[in-house]
Amino acid sequence: MSGEIEKFDVLIAGGSFVGLSLAVALAHSGRGALRIAVVDRTPLESARAATNDGRASALSAASTHLFQSLGVWDRVSAQAEPITDIDITDTRLGDIARPSLLHFDGALAEGVPAAHMLENHVLRGALIEQAEVTDGLAFLAPETVEDFTLHAGGVTARLGSGDAILASLLVAADGRKSALRKKAGIKTIGWSYPQAGIVATLGIGKPHNGCAVQHFLPQGPFAILPLQGNRVSLVWTEPRTRALEIVGLDDTEFLSEARKRMGGRYGDLTIAGPRAAFPLDMHLARAFVAEKVALVGDAAHGVHPLAGQGLNIGLRDVAALAEVVIEGARLGLDLGSAPVLERYERWRRFDSAFSGLSMDALNRLFTNDNAPLRAARSLGLGVVDRVPVFKRFFVREAAGLTGTLPRLLKGQEI
Repeated sequence: MSGEIEKFDVLIAGGSFVGLSLAVALAHSGRGALRIAVVDRTPLESARAATNDGRASALSAASTHLFQSLGVWDRVSAQAEPITDIDITDTRLGDIARPSLLHFDGALAEGVPAAHMLENHVLRGALIEQAEVTDGLAFLAPETVEDFTLHAGGVTARLGSGDAILASLLVAADGRKSALRKKAGIKTIGWSYPQAGIVATLGIGKPHNGCAVQHFLPQGPFAILPLQGNRVSLVWTEPRTRALEIVGLDDTEFLSEARKRMGGRYGDLTIAGPRAAFPLDMHLARAFVAEKVALVGDAAHGVHPLAGQGLNIGLRDVAALAEVVIEGARLGLDLGSAPVLERYERWRRFDSAFSGLSMDALNRLFTNDNAPLRAARSLGLGVVDRVPVFKRFFVREAAGLTGTLPRLLKGQEI
């Protein structure tokens, strides 16, 4: 009924990948001691029935550890494609030969890949299924958090339905243009790129053998990522106007443009899913917390997609915030108090800033056709390719297994 006030320990605004993962992590790790609510504007039936939108994610080993701990991975593992090898090239569009300047074995150990490719709609469905069977978790949709007020007893969120929720902690997982971040008075720094990203799924005539390819072209990075069923996911960066032109081509012309960049190693190409273009930007919140409020995922940070790390960085937020909240609850602390939230911010803000700026630097370095710079890049990639210790470090970094890890990213219970 309109006007009711219900009490929860944590209210999460935003029920996409990061928000739902956090909700499941808190409810699962709390073992019934915490009440968690997720508010999302998309009706649950619509979210559950969402079809393939052409997007897929490269889930690092650390992210798969988290999903294994939460019971999600068993729901999706059969549809996840291991990345067994990674080739990196640096060429011009018209170059006939595209030699691999840097090759990574995609395995951390025998039979243990550093990453898997998984289509987003599959992961979304699995998270919803897990949320529905997790005790202590309420999914409120369609619903929105319109405003909130702070007081000694916590934070009261006013919902679009007219109801209200009282919680100890409000988590903003409401995306890049987060309304709650603005209401909390947290500003961002960042910039837009003169590029757009194209995503598409293609069928291929020759097996990819689990190999991911990153072509650095002067127009922007072009990634070919393996999917199950003899398919690949393209993540393709072009100047904005050109990206919209390419997405608007008919299927034959679109495949012709893709073939120019993919070469002949994949055989016949077919359209195997929708395609779309989206603007690219980099942003970082100046703070990840405010009084009784925490930011996670795109509400806290956004990075260039060239290394496919956006979702993985958000899942690091999930693991860190879940750990500090659960430990705070066991100590009897107020979940929205400064000692809890400041620990989360210390854990995540530097890493997020470093990741975002690293992706920005790589994009600027390789989206450049200056001849001396091209020669220096090729030399640098060649040096890394010849030094095994460097390659092992980069593989572990891509797997999300460096630095001080929260327990969930190591596959451990909190």
